[in-house]
Amino acid sequence: MIFDTHAHYDDEAFEEDREELLKSLFHHGIEAVTNVGASIKTSQNTMKMIDQYPNVYGAIGVHPNETAELDEEGITWLKEQSSHPKVVAIGEIGLDYYWDEPDRETQKKWFIRQLTLAREVNLPIIIHSRDAAKDTLDIMKAEKSQELGGVIHCFSYGKEMAREYLNMGFYLGIGGVLTFKNAKKLKEVVEYMPIEQLVLETDCPYLAPVPNRGKRNSSLNLSYVVSEISSIKNISEEEVIRITNENAKNMYRIK
Repeated sequence: MIFDTHAHYDDEAFEEDREELLKSLFHHGIEAVTNVGASIKTSQNTMKMIDQYPNVYGAIGVHPNETAELDEEGITWLKEQSSHPKVVAIGEIGLDYYWDEPDRETQKKWFIRQLTLAREVNLPIIIHSRDAAKDTLDIMKAEKSQELGGVIHCFSYGKEMAREYLNMGFYLGIGGVLTFKNAKKLKEVVEYMPIEQLVLETDCPYLAPVPNRGKRNSSLNLSYVVSEISSIKNISEEEVIRITNENAKNMYRIK
């Protein structure tokens, strides 16, 4: 059974058929999903979903581009919610210089604050890093993030950066981008890395794999990613599913 470690099923793209879709996942070989907050609002949505759906776990946190809204009251709320047994990580948190808003100092301040929060509540982290490779890594090393563990979500850097994170004990989140024609660098990373540190993710409704690129993504598309990993790693699809499922449960400390 497949474990989708990063999804946004509270997104309005799923308004019409959310319940039906989430209830159907098990019959399509998807055992569990982690719904990931990207703001206080979407973290609130996630808290509702984990109570409503048995196969949904939650991560709560504020995405770098949403950190202008964050304050200590928000941090206190995140801290209170993190004791829920189905909250498995703090995330997604990090740096995003692609959109470059709010300013970089604001992003860094709240990235560090949320890393501290993860330490306070003893949860792994989900890292979002876009066009901010050096600053992300520097902050994570300074904050001894390897002691927290977690995942570099939607990994998009090269082998050298992969090596840094793998050596720190982090997992790399791999999704639909792996199937794109222009994903040469990512294919090299997947070939290079140990499969014991790879987890599957969709980031749905975004980043649907080929042949559904550009359409709404869902966990049902992970079979295409599994197939691509199987061919790159030269192991069976069953093996990919089994190992990545174990990895996800280890990463999120799910018994």
